[in-house]
Amino acid sequence: MLSLRQIDDPRVRCYTSSFSDLMEMRAPAPVVQAYLDSHGAWFRRCAAPMQVSPIGTNGYLLTLGRFGNFGFDVEPTIGLELLPQSQGVYRIITVPIPAGETSLEGLYDVEFNASLQLKEPSASPGDPEVLTLVRWELDLSVWIQLPGVITLLPDSLVQSSGDHLLKQIVRQISRKLTWKVQEDFHASHGLECPPRQRARF
Repeated sequence: MLSLRQIDDPRVRCYTSSFSDLMEMRAPAPVVQAYLDSHGAWFRRCAAPMQVSPIGTNGYLLTLGRFGNFGFDVEPTIGLELLPQSQGVYRIITVPIPAGETSLEGLYDVEFNASLQLKEPSASPGDPEVLTLVRWELDLSVWIQLPGVITLLPDSLVQSSGDHLLKQIVRQISRKLTWKVQEDFHASHGLECPPRQRARF
């Protein structure tokens, strides 16, 4: 069966968004790596209130929340796999959802590509604090099959409104997830969490 991204149908729209941010962790890179490697302990806590359930060793089913355009709403569930780190880089990719896990099969398709890269900046003379910076980047594409009546609207309006809505959703979810990971890491290690910074979009 073809996925929506492979179907040439005017009712199928692709919406895209990107996000980037930088987390400051007040600990050496090996400590941050050990925390990120143990995602079974923190991923559910930090993803809440989104619904999360494990699939396989490194995978999770994640319900993003309600997505809608022109009165047509879906609440997509996506499968994500948190790949083991390679040279300080972690990747999160889309994986197939097990059959029967969603009633919306065939109505939407998601491609989620994220990376987290660790870097220890050079310490200033006399500064005893060790920092690790975690750069978080996400590219998200969502294909959704809209009702046929939507094709009667101007193409540019349908596309721009959907892109704008998805960008808002991605920023809200990603910003909250970034804060929660940063706060959870410092709390679990008895460290003072740095103040929240404005996201780098």
